[in-house]
Amino acid sequence: MRLMAVLVVCVLATAGLTGKGAFAQSRLDEIVARGTLRVGLTGDYWPFSRLDKDTGVYSGIDADMAKSLADALGVKPRIVPTTWAALLPDITAGRFDIGMGGISITLPRQMAALFSQPVMRTGKAAIARCPQRDRYVSLAAIDRPGVRGLVNPGGTNERFDRTNLRQAQIVPFPDNTRIFDALANGLGDVTITDAVEAKVQQRLHPALCAIHPDQPFDFGELGYLLPRDMVFKQFVDQWLHIAQENGSQARLMERYLGR
Repeated sequence: MRLMAVLVVCVLATAGLTGKGAFAQSRLDEIVARGTLRVGLTGDYWPFSRLDKDTGVYSGIDADMAKSLADALGVKPRIVPTTWAALLPDITAGRFDIGMGGISITLPRQMAALFSQPVMRTGKAAIARCPQRDRYVSLAAIDRPGVRGLVNPGGTNERFDRTNLRQAQIVPFPDNTRIFDALANGLGDVTITDAVEAKVQQRLHPALCAIHPDQPFDFGELGYLLPRDMVFKQFVDQWLHIAQENGSQARLMERYLGR
């Protein structure tokens, strides 16, 4: 058995060196030859990505990280607009090389694509208008008749709501850039989102309070969505590992998250 394992490793190594077999074709080579890294961003999830519709400019943690990855590859970044519902169809159709912008790592997504190593640990938490925050301290308290839960459709927030809320009214709100304004203005009672976003939005909207964001309802991690290409994934993971170890990612987090 040990001899067989050694032979398999040798065959794979030889295949990679000769350009035949497992490592014959990689998105990594395509990106370098093309001279551009196509980055899928929704542009509606601050602090990870935000599109200024007047200027067409994207900003946020992952707009900066996209440039860093492109620099590491020796190419130029090119943003490809996408939506939460279109993430998987777009990555599997090859419309972009990497999806960024605060994407939750989930098993259904993992079945169709790959993820980088995790970028951040998070989980779903609630946010509501501050005078009502004590009403929504648990899922049981939220899942009551008459409670209106605002949600941006197409992503993991909607999936979480539809899995866990049976009595509360789920109210889709299609513009994720204005959903917290809508919540503050009383168009809904509560929103369940990633804990990191709940913390950021309570700073941006003084009328809103995140509810136990350090004790979220579930466990979650954010990562970068990748095609089924292990060579490219290994490059992205190593680039991310270096960014985490040399402090460049932490400096971005501090700049945008205040930590």
